[in-house]
Amino acid sequence: MSATANPSTNASANDDRSKEERLKQYLLDRAQDGEMYFKGKFISEDVDLSPKEIGALMVKLRDSATELTVEKWSYTGATTWRVEPA
Repeated sequence: MSATANPSTNASANDDRSKEERLKQYLLDRAQDGEMYFKGKFISEDVDLSPKEIGALMVKLRDSATELTVEKWSYTGATTWRVEPA
């Protein structure tokens, strides 16, 4: 039995991290001049993520991104997020 990590599991964890970092950097760039409001479906092409992935990552970023203030703003057809620099 090997003690090394499963490469596919490791790659998946790295991929999730890079998606989170990519989204965080996009939000930092867009919110540098102040707050912004968006729905995942409208930025999905910009960050190369599905709206569902964006929603899941926004929940993570709300708790982990110290550089951003993330707030679930409203829901009308899709979640609207409010983001501003911390």
